[in-house]
Amino acid sequence: MDFSVINWFAVLVCVVVSMATGAVWYHPKTFFNIWWKGIGKKEGDVPGTENMTMTWILTVLASFVQAVAMAFMVPAVAGLMSSGVNMATGILTGFMIWLGFVAPTYLVNKLFAGHGFSVWLIEIGNHLLNFVIFGAILGAWR
Repeated sequence: MDFSVINWFAVLVCVVVSMATGAVWYHPKTFFNIWWKGIGKKEGDVPGTENMTMTWILTVLASFVQAVAMAFMVPAVAGLMSSGVNMATGILTGFMIWLGFVAPTYLVNKLFAGHGFSVWLIEIGNHLLNFVIFGAILGAWR
């Protein structure tokens, strides 16, 4: 792996976008309340009161790792497409990675955890949005 080919600014933009989409996706006026109830929490429960610093550090780190992995995957997968690497093929790459790896893995985890289909839909919806946007950014910014 040649890390020198990565557009690090694009990776950082992906991380910022991921934090922004997560903030909107899990806002109380969007999906937070449904998700919170779906994972078995009560209305009075307070999310993440224990070691929030570590939670946020690991959340940002996870997003960074995903963006770096996508920075390698977009040229590798989209480069095999007839139109080459661009925004559209980056989007398709993000979608296919989500469809092939993220969505099925989350389905198994959520079903065995007893969280059900609605929690799965909420969580993979956020990941779909991020992977598609990551693909668009990384495909366009080469």
